[in-house]
Amino acid sequence: MFKTVVAAAAVLFALSAPAWAADSNTLQLFRGAQRQVLGYPHFTVFDSVHIRVDGSIVELTGKVTMPHKSSDIAKRVAKVAGVTQVVNRIELLPVSRFDDELRYRIARAIYGNANFWGYGSMVNPPIHVIVDHGRVTLEGVVNSNVDRMLARSIASSFPAFSLANELKTEAEMKAELEKL
Repeated sequence: MFKTVVAAAAVLFALSAPAWAADSNTLQLFRGAQRQVLGYPHFTVFDSVHIRVDGSIVELTGKVTMPHKSSDIAKRVAKVAGVTQVVNRIELLPVSRFDDELRYRIARAIYGNANFWGYGSMVNPPIHVIVDHGRVTLEGVVNSNVDRMLARSIASSFPAFSLANELKTEAEMKAELEKL
């Protein structure tokens, strides 16, 4: 369905645009949608939103911690000039005391580590901790492979059913976006 695709987690938005998109309307819509997601006051490191743009249609995917976030984000993106349709496929993470405690403990441990203080002081910290039924996924962009491995090491010290490390380095993201 989506032929021209620009996909990235909301935490990946700070990266430069791929060269092919420099002159297109797609980039403008993508940047407008990203501003709406990142500007949403309830978007946290426990949420993940991905954006795909095809023409004037924007598809939102990912996972959020509260039911109102999905619809609020979709409404904000729908207001972007040039967007004719928003396909909202953002999922709601289950309500779970275990998941809540796990996500808070992991985020606190990661951002409490001196190596990540710079990340934690950002308006939109780039490392997102997604916990779904005790399964942890780290998403976002970090400066180096050392940071990616350190974040994984910290997260693995907590009792989770599984841990997926989907963190990417800035260099990897730039290379990935240039392939599109």
